[in-house]
Amino acid sequence: MGTHQDKRRLRFYLVLLVSVVLLGTFGFMLVEGKSLADGLYFTIVTIATVGYGDIAPTTVAGKILAMFLIVTGVGTFLGVIANATEIFLNRREADVRLQKLHMVVGIFFSETGNRMLKIFAAADPDINNIGKIAALGEGWSTADFTKAAQAVRQSHPDIDPARIDFVELRDFLNEQRDLIVRLLESPYMLEHEVFTDLLLATLHLKEELLHREQFDGLPQTDLDHLRGDMRRVYPLLLGQWLEYLAHLKEHYPYLYSLAHRTNPFNANASAIVR
Repeated sequence: MGTHQDKRRLRFYLVLLVSVVLLGTFGFMLVEGKSLADGLYFTIVTIATVGYGDIAPTTVAGKILAMFLIVTGVGTFLGVIANATEIFLNRREADVRLQKLHMVVGIFFSETGNRMLKIFAAADPDINNIGKIAALGEGWSTADFTKAAQAVRQSHPDIDPARIDFVELRDFLNEQRDLIVRLLESPYMLEHEVFTDLLLATLHLKEELLHREQFDGLPQTDLDHLRGDMRRVYPLLLGQWLEYLAHLKEHYPYLYSLAHRTNPFNANASAIVR
């Protein structure tokens, strides 16, 4: 929101500055009899507070116009410089925050997310379709990743509880609890609501599993409940995975190469380079 306001403010100052320059230029041409070049030159050096002194107004109207330019033009010129500098610094700060956010997301997938994807992919009854969507490719562009993420959202990925080893999933998520909590405490989570939702959904799934002493003989209603919790995590996990891989593809091709070779949706995936 702040960035849009800064841009609107900069546009306002630019329009005002151009108006003042035009007014000063044509004003000096009219009241001082200056040429277009001299009128523009004197207006610019006055607004920029340079004031070489080689051209000076000789008429009363010209002096009044010069004072008007000093009062309005200098402030407008400084406003343009200040706002342009602020936008540049804000954009640079935003880029740094985004880079650090990607680092946080990378830690999650390295320690937790990739393992969860393998578990859910193995229990996906529509794995062939999802596998085609998330096939990845060495030459994928940002548009390819965006298209795949949209296809994931439209496919509504599902989980078959009968294919889930709940004990394995529970123990794994419980081991990752401290990491997930630390990630949630990161100030950069405010920059990424979807990733925050993923972490919260993962913590909730962990809590649901921990509150069950055993998983044999669970009623169908409870299995459906757990299925709903996993279905909440699965598409968020897939979408964030694709977004993260798009970042790796552009900035860290060696990390993307490993992710491509160990794609959990590829039955023949192997980290071994052949």
